[in-house]
Amino acid sequence: MGFRWFGQARSEASVETKASATGKIVALSAGAGRVVWSPRDTVSLTRAGFSGNPVGFRAVRLIAEAAAAVPLLCQDRERRYDTHPVLDLLRRPNPGQGRADLLEALIGQILLSGNGYVEAVGEGAKGLPAELHVLRSDRIAVVPGTDGWPEAYEYAVGGRKFRFEMAGSPDPICHIKSFHPLDDHYGLSPMQAAAVAVDVHNSASSWSKALLDNAARPSGAIIYKGVDGQGSLSPDQYDRLVTEMELHHQGARNAGRPMLLEGGLDWKPMGFSPSDMEFHETKKAAAREIAQAFGVPPMLIGIPGDATYANYAEAHRAFYRLTVLPLVSRVASALAWWLSEHMGAEIDLRPDPDQVPALAEERDQQWKRVGDAIFLTDSEKRAVLGLPPLSEG
Repeated sequence: MGFRWFGQARSEASVETKASATGKIVALSAGAGRVVWSPRDTVSLTRAGFSGNPVGFRAVRLIAEAAAAVPLLCQDRERRYDTHPVLDLLRRPNPGQGRADLLEALIGQILLSGNGYVEAVGEGAKGLPAELHVLRSDRIAVVPGTDGWPEAYEYAVGGRKFRFEMAGSPDPICHIKSFHPLDDHYGLSPMQAAAVAVDVHNSASSWSKALLDNAARPSGAIIYKGVDGQGSLSPDQYDRLVTEMELHHQGARNAGRPMLLEGGLDWKPMGFSPSDMEFHETKKAAAREIAQAFGVPPMLIGIPGDATYANYAEAHRAFYRLTVLPLVSRVASALAWWLSEHMGAEIDLRPDPDQVPALAEERDQQWKRVGDAIFLTDSEKRAVLGLPPLSEG
């Protein structure tokens, strides 16, 4: 028996000595006490920042819808066209989409991933594509060539891949990307810049939901203390008190109605603790950071506590001037250069700020200022306003 005890002790001691010396460090590094961020790939960011976040969703939709509604001007070095095959193609790019649908999808992809891809399908009038389709950026991979430029684009879906060769001319794919200082082939999206703020905002929403599910605070508590120190009501007293509360103090009709307490009853209100209020302010600060990353004034999304702009009209003008028009100009220029290669003749697409209602006051001032400049000729005034020169006739 003593032998068995000695052997058992040796066995237990040997098991204890087999524990890894780095086990505690590994356990701590697995996530305890560390900040856990969501993945930074396009699909995860889209799900967390667009599909699962109301601020990111509204910012992307606001920019994409506003940009898709901006009228485009088509012109070359000599004249401006009211009708043109490029305008006809953009008016109905494919059987399932119109101009606004195509531009909204393209700009939405750029905002969410930093990259937008347009595919040319078939051949239509004057060498232009018969159809235009926006491809999902999470399914596209750039294949760089020996010189560093993309030699092909691979589109992968359902375990199958299709390769778009970029060796010939014109190119089958138009790749529009945002500026990325650390990547040669892919753009940096505003959603990536706002990823930390998105995680904070989503975590705050999850915390609020957990508070409601597990520890929601009532508006107050009724405390009973009898004359002789007893702290419990009789069943009849309890039922009478519950009935009085339901009849006279619950519902919208009884909101703000004063309570009449008797018989040792006392009312103790309950509210948010200072830490709860600080957490709420953190959520609003994260919402502002998300809106700022996309270039949307927080006032337009309804975020309270923002006084950056004097009024809503000023915020609206700044939104178009600083966010929408630069984005539309970049997308339109890229499409115009790509379609010019297909057509064999250079054309230019640019937004028409004169038809943007939010900028009407600024444009009126500019037209008046240029029109009153007596030191400018008519041709110079047209050049300042972005108009093509008049024909000789």
